[in-house]
Amino acid sequence: MTAEASLEAGVPDGAPTPGAPRTRGGGAVGRATPAGRGGRVLALLTGYVPRRLGQALIVLWIAFTAAFVLLQAMPGDAIMIRFENPELGLSPEQIADIRASYGVDDPVLIQYLHTFAGFIRGDFGYSVQSGTPVRQLIAEAFPQTLVLAAAGFVLAVLLAFAIAFLSASARFAWIRTALRSVPSLFVSVPVFWLGIVLIQFFSFRLGWVAVINPGPVEGLILPVLTLAVPIAAPIAQILTRSIDEVYTQPFVRVVQAKGASPSWVLWRNVLKNATLPTLTMAGILFGELIGGAVVTETVFGRSGIGRITEQAVANQDTPVLQAVVLLAATVFVLINLTVDLIYPKLDPRLARRIGGSR
Repeated sequence: MTAEASLEAGVPDGAPTPGAPRTRGGGAVGRATPAGRGGRVLALLTGYVPRRLGQALIVLWIAFTAAFVLLQAMPGDAIMIRFENPELGLSPEQIADIRASYGVDDPVLIQYLHTFAGFIRGDFGYSVQSGTPVRQLIAEAFPQTLVLAAAGFVLAVLLAFAIAFLSASARFAWIRTALRSVPSLFVSVPVFWLGIVLIQFFSFRLGWVAVINPGPVEGLILPVLTLAVPIAAPIAQILTRSIDEVYTQPFVRVVQAKGASPSWVLWRNVLKNATLPTLTMAGILFGELIGGAVVTETVFGRSGIGRITEQAVANQDTPVLQAVVLLAATVFVLINLTVDLIYPKLDPRLARRIGGSR
């Protein structure tokens, strides 16, 4: 085994290193036995995972309740705004029947229980504006937003890692200050302004990307870039700071003293530990992308959750707004739940704490 290969075993995770104290049986101090690993897995499955699932369900219930209360407190009556139009020619009795069909005259508690039971069954009601089932509107719009958010998130992560890696590399030390100021510039750019500038420059001036009747892929280029730039900023900032903190850890100096090259230390020891805090931030940002695509989809005229949200707000379409809020909360909770569940796998120290607290 080479010297560098012996250093690859994660020193901060308690893995054995040359010269580390060992037990009588020859195992390194801190290395988990099969029984210890089995106990930690059992603790995860019987304690940590059910507890996190329960917390996620409570968060979703609170989000649903808060959205229902706030939408009920909105001024105006969407049913009357939509159907009291003289051009429709509806009689008061017909409007009363429509109100009864939507259940808007029932007591608030009855409306809450009816809506909550419907959401549990996957029935989100009907749009006041179009009469279309809200479930159908969400099913048609969500894939468009999901593709946009996923592509924007991937590009944002690539930009963030490129900025952090180049600013940490000794080869690019001469532009390190400029690279570290890029995230601050990115995060200060308003999304709507960036989208308009990209359209003006790449579409109207250079003619590289069409914004009128573009192809499926071409139509994603500018919206994805608009969405990725501000998201890349906080990820790059967290990753850069984490890299700086990991470089100050004693195990890094030990690895450097044993002759590892700077690139080896960066890729095999520093980045491995610096990405853990970044993972949490990335999970939060991706969850926000689903609900935060309103401006981007509006600027580029894309159909998606952002477009139906903008129309629902303009028309006070409360069934659609309620479903959109719960959808955004569900995506946010699922992404962060996934991050929380894989975190003990990536960081054995957390797994040991979970196993010890059982």
